[in-house]
Amino acid sequence: MNRISESDTKTLILDAAEQAFADLGFDSASLRHIISVAGVNLAAVHYHFGSKEALIEAVFSRRLTPLNKERLKLLDQLEAEAGKSPLNVEKVIGVLIGPALRLARDPGKGGPVVMRLFGRTIAEPSEQLQKLMHGQFGDVIRRFTAAFRCALPGLPEDVLYWRIQFVIGAMAHIMCDPTGLKTMSGGLCDPNDTEKAISEMVTFLATGMRAEVSKRRKK
Repeated sequence: MNRISESDTKTLILDAAEQAFADLGFDSASLRHIISVAGVNLAAVHYHFGSKEALIEAVFSRRLTPLNKERLKLLDQLEAEAGKSPLNVEKVIGVLIGPALRLARDPGKGGPVVMRLFGRTIAEPSEQLQKLMHGQFGDVIRRFTAAFRCALPGLPEDVLYWRIQFVIGAMAHIMCDPTGLKTMSGGLCDPNDTEKAISEMVTFLATGMRAEVSKRRKK
């Protein structure tokens, strides 16, 4: 029988942990359950990851690092094309949400499971998860905040942050609950039509980003 390589062992553990955290939650998914599914021993988990907390971080990093690299690469291209001109709001939104929605609908990249993991971060908030998400998304948020600021130079700073949060919230909702739209529309809308979803979201969110500032805004 061929021995399993270290890289294969690590992948087995990550696959099992990803599914377990999505199915059971971060607290309820035990290392014992994960190693049973992966077919490895506890020593292998400690060797590759060191702790359950580090394993959780590795599970997210495996999926989010490529996603965020793609986003930043696309944003670099937008900025290079724009030169000294203001960025286009629709294009900035597109490169922020597009890669994420495509990942969410791609079973080959673990998309459906990853989206359930994101749902867990909302349902089971903790200081550890908040720090983890900040570490994963900190650079992305800073870059895209600067991009939106460039695209909408007259928007007050506090309003800018509110609206970026609304963009992120809309993206997270459609990613984590795609079937709700199909039910609400009686089947008229197909949540699996990723490009349609991206197009509709970009149009809607860009309008919101450009909207007149509320007159009731605190001065």
